[in-house]
Amino acid sequence: MDWQEPAALAVVAATLLTLGWRWMRARRPGFHRRTGCGCDSVGTRPPGVLVSGRRGEAPRILVTGR
Repeated sequence: MDWQEPAALAVVAATLLTLGWRWMRARRPGFHRRTGCGCDSVGTRPPGVLVSGRRGEAPRILVTGR
């Protein structure tokens, strides 16, 4: 059982090095990370369907796209 302790410590050290490397390395600005929605610029809304309405009024359905 003498070899098990160094082997376990080597596995723990390798895990810590891997997690530390992934945490410390420089992150490239991703497409979704820059804008939050994947749009070309921050000022534009993402494509989709917007449904809004108030009590007593007809619902408004707005389809947005590129």
